[in-house]
Amino acid sequence: MRIAVNGVHLYFDVEGAGLVPDGSVMRERPTLVLLHGGPGADHATYRPFMSQFADRAQLIYLDHRGNGRSDEGIRDEWTLAQWGADVAGFLDALDIRKPMVLGASFGGFVAQAFATAYPDRVSKLALVSTAARSDAQLAAQTFTRLGGAEIGEIAYKHLTQTGDANTEADYMRRCLPFYAVGEFDLVALGRSIDRPEVRRHFFRRGGEWHTLDFRGALARIACPTLVLHGARDPVLPVELAQELCAAIQPGLAHLHVVENAGHGWGDRPEEWSHALREFLFAP
Repeated sequence: MRIAVNGVHLYFDVEGAGLVPDGSVMRERPTLVLLHGGPGADHATYRPFMSQFADRAQLIYLDHRGNGRSDEGIRDEWTLAQWGADVAGFLDALDIRKPMVLGASFGGFVAQAFATAYPDRVSKLALVSTAARSDAQLAAQTFTRLGGAEIGEIAYKHLTQTGDANTEADYMRRCLPFYAVGEFDLVALGRSIDRPEVRRHFFRRGGEWHTLDFRGALARIACPTLVLHGARDPVLPVELAQELCAAIQPGLAHLHVVENAGHGWGDRPEEWSHALREFLFAP
């Protein structure tokens, strides 16, 4: 499905009912809005893993502008501020009030942009395998520790330079396997529509990958927040997740680190699932 939001049409999909029979009434279930990673990917990166939560909530998968099946829009509007504003406009268009929001990796950047600009519009926030800022030097050190000096050099070149297609291809071929401790699921990644122009725009010299920093804004978050991270995440090392959690108001944020896991739930999926279920559906 597609809907008009802020001058573009955004694609979204829905899994699970919003209203379910419960005796003599129809009971409303919570809404969970899922903001995908990338950039240049789409919501397919969430499936089938997130489908398990459709037993307790209505899941809404959203493709960001320029990504997946959504309109390209204007390239100058491929910004975190605009992507965050699009989430607000999308909720307005569907009259969704105070959903739970989950953002993973790049989707976590978008979730932070939304939750810090519109703190009263989120009931719970899950920030998965993400960070408040990037740190290419720290990432390169982590890649080096996991894969050796050559892998660290390839990662540093990609994460600090212009988003050149050859540099990107080398990174995707040589460094991406280190996103997982076990075998990286290339089949699942292949189900996602690839929009490399968005990725290269984000990683280009002067692009937002190099300048994003939510640390000063995270105190605006006003809802319970789970920061969920793999201990062996190479591209956004766990130190950045710890920093993110510490910048949120005391008492609102909880950090859960999955040991022996990389960037996302490919490793030890049962623990990622349990942590999310406990957080999202706790009374």
